[in-house]
Amino acid sequence: METARCKAFLAAAEEGSLTAAGDRLGYTPSGVSQLITALEDDLGLKLLERTKKGVGLTKAGEEILPVIRHFLSDEDSLYEKASDIKGLSIGNITVAAFPSIATFWLPELISKFQKEYPNIDIRVMEGITQEINEWIKDGTADMAILSMTDQEDFDWYPLQDDRMVAVISKEHPLAYKESFPMERLSEEDFIMPALGHDLDVEALFVTHEIKPKIAFTTMENPVTLSMIKSGLGISVMNELCTGLWKDQLKIMPLDPPCFITFGVAVNEHRHLSPASQKFLEYVVKKFTKSK
Repeated sequence: METARCKAFLAAAEEGSLTAAGDRLGYTPSGVSQLITALEDDLGLKLLERTKKGVGLTKAGEEILPVIRHFLSDEDSLYEKASDIKGLSIGNITVAAFPSIATFWLPELISKFQKEYPNIDIRVMEGITQEINEWIKDGTADMAILSMTDQEDFDWYPLQDDRMVAVISKEHPLAYKESFPMERLSEEDFIMPALGHDLDVEALFVTHEIKPKIAFTTMENPVTLSMIKSGLGISVMNELCTGLWKDQLKIMPLDPPCFITFGVAVNEHRHLSPASQKFLEYVVKKFTKSK
């Protein structure tokens, strides 16, 4: 099977557009279309269909996509291993992460890593826990940096704890206090990120038997923080998320204290490429040294 056809299909599936896939691969849209048609002829399956916005996967395409990803990953691993044996380090890595981690941790990690391995390219994907778990499962991402996961199929490498904090406006009646009483969370209008299902916050509520009054739900924490600043409610999140807002909002540790653990998750059923293994080892070593 020609890998160029597989790469064209993967790019079109991920971009949702033949034009964007062509830009990514250096082909014209018609060139991408021809490669995908050839792959469909090889397999005897229709993989993509036209949509109003571009192209989308057919049912067969949805089933084939993870296999194509795995096939291309194996090819990359082959060349990466050969380069490794020759004393060179090349490769491509896709790292998924929370937006806060992508903002405050990954830029420095990637910058220092690429000084040692300039020929290893890293792609960053930002998402919430539910999205990231799926990306690791289906091979969209090679690894993820997120809060501790209970996914049975993931290998877990802990990095660092981060405390959970209450975030309120500076005009809130309790803004003068040093910590926020956990029991007050059930009395306030609450803004819940992650489409109303922030798993770390939900776990905290279950542990402390809190029934929040959810007034709003958001997708991303920056939206939540902006709404808090406008007096629309309060929220709870890990402290890393609040890094750019400490001067605008009141960030308070919870009483009693609560912490989450950030770490690296990889799919135990997928073989890490040499490049991915190098980055994993680099990240774990970096945090081990800082403790």
